[in-house]
Amino acid sequence: MGLFSRSKPKIKVETTKRDSYSGWIKCSNCLDMIHANELKDNLNCCPKCDYHYRLSATQRMDLILDENSFTPMFTDIKPKDTLKFVDTQKYSKRLKAAQEKSKNDEAIIVGIGKINDQKIAIGILDFSFMAGSMGSVVGEKITLLIEYATEKKLPLVIVSASGGARMQESILSLMQMAKTSAALTRLHNENLLYLSVLTNPTTGGVTASFASLGDIIIAEPKALIAFAGPRVVEQTINQKLPDGAQKSEFLLANGMIDLIVKRRELKKKISFFIDFFMNNPKDVSNGKQKGKLKQLLKMADRTKEDITLK
Repeated sequence: MGLFSRSKPKIKVETTKRDSYSGWIKCSNCLDMIHANELKDNLNCCPKCDYHYRLSATQRMDLILDENSFTPMFTDIKPKDTLKFVDTQKYSKRLKAAQEKSKNDEAIIVGIGKINDQKIAIGILDFSFMAGSMGSVVGEKITLLIEYATEKKLPLVIVSASGGARMQESILSLMQMAKTSAALTRLHNENLLYLSVLTNPTTGGVTASFASLGDIIIAEPKALIAFAGPRVVEQTINQKLPDGAQKSEFLLANGMIDLIVKRRELKKKISFFIDFFMNNPKDVSNGKQKGKLKQLLKMADRTKEDITLK
């Protein structure tokens, strides 16, 4: 060997991390470190502060419905770029990208399933598909689902997570607010139950239509529920909103929603209401059970963060 030659250092290069930080994330609410596996095992809720992270439509379905009980409906209805809309890119390209990302054709999955062996009609909005926005297909699928529930005398559950009406469809998306609301009126006239579940976030035209028309309106803890988001409101009125002004706890205190339910309790609570209404049809029609239900809701301890029926 020459004077300045040297052998290569025997350093083993690892292609994957094996340190203790692998898989750890910082909670966006409490800022504590939590492991991804721990988060997954806890239904996507922080095990330290109970902050509820978003779920996909499929995860939400697994949470609420009995195993292997879901049958999708109206899968033949696909979105189209009817207006040939272009902003920074073509709407048709946005649709294709959203379909690849979410593995769904649209921002909602609708169908028939079971909760504790009780058959229901259910729709679940998926925020990963263009922020769960309501376009023509979303409105049409919801309307068809409501009409099916009305015809078959089934309780209806819709889980919302949305940024509102889809701007790329302009007036066509806004028309879905009236269409879904009219369909819910017919459901209501048949004395059938509609449970609306609001998750983070539920905003815009979805909040202004079917999401706010439930016989019972349930929300997850600390969910943003509003028509316009806090930044838009503050820019419009030139005032800062109070802390938590558009969160589910504030809405509960001011009467817009009926109760807040943690994710692990959601299936049990939905099952309770379905059983309460659907198995007492005579009492529901003459108002006896509705009065009794009011008393049950008043029993909810609203001073606690975990609001549950006693």
